[in-house]
Amino acid sequence: MNFIVSSGELQKHLNAVSGVVPAKSVLAVLTGIHFKLDGNRLILTGSDIEITIQTSLSVEAETGAQFDAVIPAKILQETIKALPEQPLRFHFDGEQTVKIVTDNGEYAISAHKGADFPSLPPIENAEAIKIAASALVKAIGKTIFCCTTDELKPAMTGVNFDFRPEYTTFAATDAHRLSRYRRFDVTVEKPVRFTLPQKALKLLTSASLAEYLADEVINMEYNKTAALFKFGNMVLACRMIDATFPDFEPIIPQSSPNRAIVGKKDIVSTLKRLAIYANKSTHMGRFKFEGNLLSLQAEDLDGVNQANETLNCLYEGEDLEIGFNVALMQEVVANAETEDVLLEMDTPGRTAVILPNVQEANEHLLMLLMPVMLSSY
Repeated sequence: MNFIVSSGELQKHLNAVSGVVPAKSVLAVLTGIHFKLDGNRLILTGSDIEITIQTSLSVEAETGAQFDAVIPAKILQETIKALPEQPLRFHFDGEQTVKIVTDNGEYAISAHKGADFPSLPPIENAEAIKIAASALVKAIGKTIFCCTTDELKPAMTGVNFDFRPEYTTFAATDAHRLSRYRRFDVTVEKPVRFTLPQKALKLLTSASLAEYLADEVINMEYNKTAALFKFGNMVLACRMIDATFPDFEPIIPQSSPNRAIVGKKDIVSTLKRLAIYANKSTHMGRFKFEGNLLSLQAEDLDGVNQANETLNCLYEGEDLEIGFNVALMQEVVANAETEDVLLEMDTPGRTAVILPNVQEANEHLLMLLMPVMLSSY
């Protein structure tokens, strides 16, 4: 016997690290999870080279017991998931086979030596920041939906972190929309700015790590190329995006003559229905503001299938007809947590600003959305 561990506890920790494990890789060892015994602590590590997640848990082990193996993630998780709660006995022959002994049987799995697995990358000459987990999780949630998946725009494939003595700004954009979330209760003495990949941030805020983030303060270490998050018994390390994030502040309109306050729930549900009828290429919808009425229209390419709805709003400004991608508008508006949202618009060809009608304490959320040209212009 090398060690004994509860199947339920092991499954929970496997879920925490398996999100980073690639289904396929040129390096076969990366499709596995690294198990390393350190006294009575079992350290589990998953990695795709760019991102590494590590956790640890208590196990029962004999004095001097050793276990250092990489077990294929898929077969291991499927096996553990299919077992009822019980103690599991793990054995490794030191070469290529791990055996899992249960109350009623035994399973042999082909494995790699632990020495073949990449180690957790060190963060040399690191600076450190402490941030409440709740604040970081909210900041990521308020911005990450605007990241692009276009690999030709690497700077926009992540969330930009801009720490300052007065506040910290988190921002993401895909060139069609932008979300800027600012925290006035997260500050640093020495300003620093970097961009982290959306995959790492999605893993950090995933449901499998939610338990470890609850009521935690995250210790964030970083240098010029990488960042490392420590919380509880978890560690997540990732490389920064080596590209300059666009300077978005100059494009934010400072004032707009047309302002509308609309119920968030009403407009989100309306946009969801309009999206069914909108052109599948442009997803265009017409927004017409007249008095305190907002008329919305969407139609398919042939103009045969069509949807029209009218909403009440509080509107200030001249009558305005403007086009937006209804799918993007729906996602942007849904990101506000208030009952009403504020739309600030200028001309049909200029960027619109979307804001919560009431900002939370120590926070400021601002979103931009580019309009879509209407054929009637």
